[in-house]
Amino acid sequence: MRLTVAQAIVKFLDNQYVSMDGEETKFVEGFFTIFGHGIAVGLGEALDTNPGGLRVMQGRNEQGMCHAAIAFAKQHNRRRIIACASSVGPGAANMVTACATATVNNLPLLVFPADTFASRQPDPVLQQLEVPESLAVSTNDAFKPVCRYWDRITRPEQIMTALISAMRTLTDPASCGAACIALPQDVEGESYDYPEEFFNKRVHRITRPVAVPEEVDDVVSVIAASKKPILVVGGGVKYSFAGQTVEQFCEEFHIPFGESQAGKSACKSSHPYCLGGIGVTGTYASNVIASEADCVIAVGTRLSDFTTSSKWLFRRPGVKVVTINNNRYHAYKMDAVKAVGDAKVTLEAIAGKLREKNYVSAYTTEITDAKAKWDKEMERLGSIVYTGDDFEPECKNRDPRTLPEFNKMTGATLTQTAAIAAINRTIDPSATIITAGGSLPSCLQRMWKTDKFCGYHAEYGYSCMGYEVAAALGVKMAEPEHEVYTLVGDSSFLMMHSEIMTARQERRKINVLVFDNCGFGCINNLEMNNGIGSLATEFRYTDGQKPTGDLIPVSYALVGQGYGMKTYTCRTVEELVEALEDSKKQESSCLFDLKVLPKTMTEGYEAWWNIGIATTSEKESVRKACEDVMEHRDAARRY
Repeated sequence: MRLTVAQAIVKFLDNQYVSMDGEETKFVEGFFTIFGHGIAVGLGEALDTNPGGLRVMQGRNEQGMCHAAIAFAKQHNRRRIIACASSVGPGAANMVTACATATVNNLPLLVFPADTFASRQPDPVLQQLEVPESLAVSTNDAFKPVCRYWDRITRPEQIMTALISAMRTLTDPASCGAACIALPQDVEGESYDYPEEFFNKRVHRITRPVAVPEEVDDVVSVIAASKKPILVVGGGVKYSFAGQTVEQFCEEFHIPFGESQAGKSACKSSHPYCLGGIGVTGTYASNVIASEADCVIAVGTRLSDFTTSSKWLFRRPGVKVVTINNNRYHAYKMDAVKAVGDAKVTLEAIAGKLREKNYVSAYTTEITDAKAKWDKEMERLGSIVYTGDDFEPECKNRDPRTLPEFNKMTGATLTQTAAIAAINRTIDPSATIITAGGSLPSCLQRMWKTDKFCGYHAEYGYSCMGYEVAAALGVKMAEPEHEVYTLVGDSSFLMMHSEIMTARQERRKINVLVFDNCGFGCINNLEMNNGIGSLATEFRYTDGQKPTGDLIPVSYALVGQGYGMKTYTCRTVEELVEALEDSKKQESSCLFDLKVLPKTMTEGYEAWWNIGIATTSEKESVRKACEDVMEHRDAARRY
């Protein structure tokens, strides 16, 4: 079958399927692309002439379209993807951040960046990065460290092994991440007589390997010897569809569970053993129970510093860590006793062995007591309203000018915690929310409650600001029948909101809630809590050397109007609830410009985060903060 390389790519991808638990799914939805130099007349010709069953979608920013593709794959639990293609040079470089986001989160992303000429005849071609030390290097070499699989096609027949290797990577739960196939623009259009069987339907089976009996026994022996274990629900629980298994496990053996950002909504928030988020952005209930636990059962989690509170949270003397993970690298972390395998079937095997031992934890009222205390705190957080001069914000370290200045500038009395509580009460239970970098993931991991599987969609592995709006489009494409709400800080919104235009083009309704607190709120907290002044983290006019002048007012509602969205400006809880109710009647995308008072996000709750801090400083406040960091480092695990 004589085809160009680009035509072979399209025909191959159109015939890829995945199968899990007997359910077969077409794997590739289509292509997101921004046609430009190097891709338009190669892959563009193939998609224009015969796209088969693949859709062609037009992105606005290469990073944004890739983030939409990542969110689409995540919401489909890695069983469907959208491939992404870009022009050579800057278009390709824009996808590097997204590839890192996918790989860190173990999510499938397939990218085809155009490359320079394999023949080198026109070198330096337009947008070529020239490296005198090696003419073989191009911009696309930057993808190597951020992808699980990387290839460059210099002969047309190479595309066959490259595509098969990419599918291996994208469909492997243990090593899933980004796959990059760079396409030199001359080779992209070259023809080859491909064997017809290469384009036959392929079904990639996502299997459930159970940990070997010896590892199951090792884990069981540790759990059975514990009196107060805690289970940590990671993203692997979602991808294994193991939420119900975890709930049943915890009920049977009387074990409470906390949730990582990726694991949140794998299980029901209403479950009696659910303590909510755990770690740096965790709840009081999770963290106080975790600090006294003698065994940590980490299921499907990478055990990041936010989940473990920089390895300080699990500090009871003699505490043991056991891991259940299909990735051997993650399973070995924190010197754990490991069981390498699928979360669902491995947890079921462990449950069977614990049942034989008649194991039940020794908790009495600790779980219910901790949850009751947190419930009271949730009520308080949801009812905080700005009261004027006597108002004390949640975050104490602040520029004394900011709150009254912001209130005067906007007329707002809306606090971040009250806004989140109102949104959670008002939107439909079937809705999905999205969040990423900034202070919103902290508040949402603590405060958000949902019983919808995958109803909480957070990108916090790479904490990539700018993910949120594009992700809303990806989630809406995955769940067109449900409302999708992305909660995004003003800083993240300014970084990237270009895919609003793509959502309009695709006729997908998304709801964008912009939390305008006039700055990078969580990093301002990080500065000021560690003795540094409010430096370049608030949106202020520059006076002299630093931006220390007046706050800069922005109407994000007008930005939304420019995109053709229905917009609302909300300064109070009442205005927010009214806007949310009205938005349910709208068919077009909606943008909510929430004027949220600075320093009203959640903070604290029995956790600590290790930071690199100045060990020499002229400022007493920095020296004092450094002493606190060193004291916590001494109490934390070293590995």
